[in-house]
Amino acid sequence: MLKNDHPISESQARQYSPLTLAYLGDGVYELLVRETLVLQENRPNGQLHRHALQFVSATAQSDGLEAILPLLTEKEEAIFKRGRNSDAVGHRNSDVIQYKRATGLEALFGYLYLIGSTDRLEELFQKIYETLCS
Repeated sequence: MLKNDHPISESQARQYSPLTLAYLGDGVYELLVRETLVLQENRPNGQLHRHALQFVSATAQSDGLEAILPLLTEKEEAIFKRGRNSDAVGHRNSDVIQYKRATGLEALFGYLYLIGSTDRLEELFQKIYETLCS
């Protein structure tokens, strides 16, 4: 149900640094998680927060990425790889490889949002969500 009323061209979106794309994509991914959880059931805020943590960690994002990698187009895979190969620095509590993969996923989500591909975003997110719930 995301909508970007001001999409930019693919060439413009590729001009952004992968970490800028990941910055935006982190928020987009978080919104998709929250929206999905809220629409499932009216729960107390604390329960929503605890449930959301299952989806937003670097480990969870890296695991979810496995489900969508075969579905990515060449362009999408290139954006993911730019994010993954960026100079992102992981947190003390996360594995570096998982953190970099999560950064690549976030860069892809930021890119797709910028170009207005919200249907594609939701399609990929749904696959991730189903994978992490199973």
